[in-house]
Amino acid sequence: MSGETYVGAIDQGTTGTRFMVFDHDGKVVANAYEKHEQIYPEPGWVEHDANEIWENTKKVINEALDSALLEPEQLEAIGITNQRETTVVWDRETGQPIHNAIVWQDRRTTDRIETLEADGKTDDVRQKTGLEPDAYFSATKAEWLLDNSDPIKLQRARPADVRERAEEGELAFGTIDTWLIYKLTGNHITDVTNASRTMLFNIHDMEWDDELLDEFNVPREMVPEVRPSSDDDHYGSTDASGFLGAEIPVAGALGDQQAALFGQTCFDAGDAKNTYGTGSFMLMNTGEEAVMSEHGLLTTVGFQRSGEPVQYALEGSIFITGAAIEWLEDMTLIEDAAESEKLARSVDSTDGVYFVPAFTGLGAPHWDQRARGTIVGMTRGTRREHIVRATLEAIAFQTRDVAEAMESDSDIDLASLRVDGGAVKNNFLCQLQSNILDTEIVRPEVDETTALGAAYAAGLAVGYWETLDELRDNWQIDREFAPSNPQNVEHRYGRWKEAVDRSLDWARDSEE
Repeated sequence: MSGETYVGAIDQGTTGTRFMVFDHDGKVVANAYEKHEQIYPEPGWVEHDANEIWENTKKVINEALDSALLEPEQLEAIGITNQRETTVVWDRETGQPIHNAIVWQDRRTTDRIETLEADGKTDDVRQKTGLEPDAYFSATKAEWLLDNSDPIKLQRARPADVRERAEEGELAFGTIDTWLIYKLTGNHITDVTNASRTMLFNIHDMEWDDELLDEFNVPREMVPEVRPSSDDDHYGSTDASGFLGAEIPVAGALGDQQAALFGQTCFDAGDAKNTYGTGSFMLMNTGEEAVMSEHGLLTTVGFQRSGEPVQYALEGSIFITGAAIEWLEDMTLIEDAAESEKLARSVDSTDGVYFVPAFTGLGAPHWDQRARGTIVGMTRGTRREHIVRATLEAIAFQTRDVAEAMESDSDIDLASLRVDGGAVKNNFLCQLQSNILDTEIVRPEVDETTALGAAYAAGLAVGYWETLDELRDNWQIDREFAPSNPQNVEHRYGRWKEAVDRSLDWARDSEE
């Protein structure tokens, strides 16, 4: 089936929302994007307006369809991929959030995680969820929302205690996929990948964990139903009387990094990809085995198709990579992201400068919530070109930190790494990454692999694609990068580790 019908994908990211339409060959036939506001109420706090995200979602769907002269009925299905861990709580009756969404980058619950660690509960959380306890995940965000949202703002004639209403099932909790599924279909559903990022879900039993729900004071009555990432039974359909004017099945959902894994056709154990976005997220498919990390990685759900076993993955989450390039723009060191490649090439080295972009702490494999951004090695001769090059090297060095941990945990040598995301348009970075990893880097033709993965999940569920082999056939290489002229990589990597050590535990209690 091709040509006349398509599959759509909502890609709801940290900075904006995109809608893409794909044909049977996995080619993009329509695309629209809209940014949303980043809200910073206090230092270290990051919020989004969930209603703004929903309005933007409707807008980009209509714009994409209009731009390609497509009718909604030509969509066989819609899939969703989303910024993970970002948390929304809303009133089921009014459909209104009780507070802004708390974004995955938010650090306001750092103290709560440290209390959990002090109480000796870290290992229990890690064993059940595969996650390293951190403010990054949804559990402490949901707890904070229930404890701190103002009941007066719920637009109720008789405001009741927020927790009381949650326990009575009047409030709904979810990540952004759940919010969009609810707004599209009226159903309160999440998929296995997003559930696995909440720190409330047991990835071995594949169900919400009562002890974790109790620990974080999240009532079971407010959590969504968990379904496969590609669901033959569908999550629901859009309302024929709604903004699309048609009933379109919503049949697939994956957190953005799992969607990229799926879109890169990493269907077999040992397949790995790295997505370079706001942060970078490296995932390796470990098959039906949930490999528990001993080197600071996360064990997470990779994807699940209806009627099939869950596929697990090891993940290294790097909080700041593309955002470091945005910081260079903010500091007026570059005019735009594309300039970073030109400036980095204009010097032979960083001249001894190392930049650790730990603006919101460090993720895998270090997991230091109080690390902060650090530049070391500057002299009077340091120029912006050196700092720009050090920023690109920091992205590649952080990826090596994760890759080494991944190889140790999995006992699999990384022969090649599939890459995607905005930053991989930078050929200098791709070559640098190959040199620093001593591994082949493979860049596909379609770099919007998160949206493609969501489309694949939804399309498989409705029979638009029948087999995984069809998807493998769609995957085409744009360019490969092999290790070349590594320039003292081992020495530089050693110095990078020293720079990381200097960034650790910088934001102490007395200063924040």
